[in-house]
Amino acid sequence: MLVALAANLVIAVAKAAGGLLAGSPALLSEAAHSVADSMNEVFLLAALRRSRRPADRRHPFGYGKERFFWSLLAAVGIFVMGGCFSFYQGVEALRGGAAEELGGYVAGLVVLGVALLAEGASLLRALYQVRNQGGSRGLRDPALRTVVAEDGTAVLGVTLAIAGMVLHMATGQVVWEASASLAIGTLLVYVAYRLGREARDQLIGEAADPEASGRIRALLQAQPEIDSVEALFTMKTGLDSALVAARIDLVPGLDSERVEEVAVRIKRSIAHTVPEARQIFLDVTDRPAQEARESPAATGERGGA
Repeated sequence: MLVALAANLVIAVAKAAGGLLAGSPALLSEAAHSVADSMNEVFLLAALRRSRRPADRRHPFGYGKERFFWSLLAAVGIFVMGGCFSFYQGVEALRGGAAEELGGYVAGLVVLGVALLAEGASLLRALYQVRNQGGSRGLRDPALRTVVAEDGTAVLGVTLAIAGMVLHMATGQVVWEASASLAIGTLLVYVAYRLGREARDQLIGEAADPEASGRIRALLQAQPEIDSVEALFTMKTGLDSALVAARIDLVPGLDSERVEEVAVRIKRSIAHTVPEARQIFLDVTDRPAQEARESPAATGERGGA
């Protein structure tokens, strides 16, 4: 992420200077894109720092969801600073034309060529980190996922800007460059929508991965003391943490001490099988399944009675 931030800052300055020199709407759109990316990298660095804080009395489940919140802000930044400004540049170019100084455009193309190399290197570095973190599993990290999306979008955006500027120079028609700006804006809005939707789902309480939930349910059903699993609820509380609440019906004949021993053993088994299950709650009930599902409250705590 630090590599991406450094690259975006340098590229933003170069694109802005080249865009003002050439009067190129496509290059100015890319400058706004890089500025938005730079601010978003700051947001994501804040997310990494704040999400590592330990749980306290005010936030007993920890601060893991800070990553999701700052990722949402990053998505808003991409939409407002990148997408909307790119649309503005494209519309203004269509309405009033753009400067066509050959020297300025050549300098702008040189800037974009350097930017393409830098953005490509940053993208390769992000993809390498994703691979080291287990491929698709690594993309569960909203910060890393945002960096990959930003870098991939940047490479495509620079390519569109180069194409628009070259066609403008070759034909003398500003419509090509204006179209490139509009295409960059559309691309940024789409990426912002996807990132924002994912962050929203995680902020409002997304369930744990189906595979993890399946393992937990299978473990509960395999316990000889459990007659039935009436309800199972999971919720992500961070990148590598989840809350698990299960309503179970035990076999008849267990005294209170035995129930306590069973609860402790089951919670430890779940924590061992699914390491991301940081908070585990078991509620022993003999109510019908439908009634249990209508009341998802659970009691107990991980490792407790």
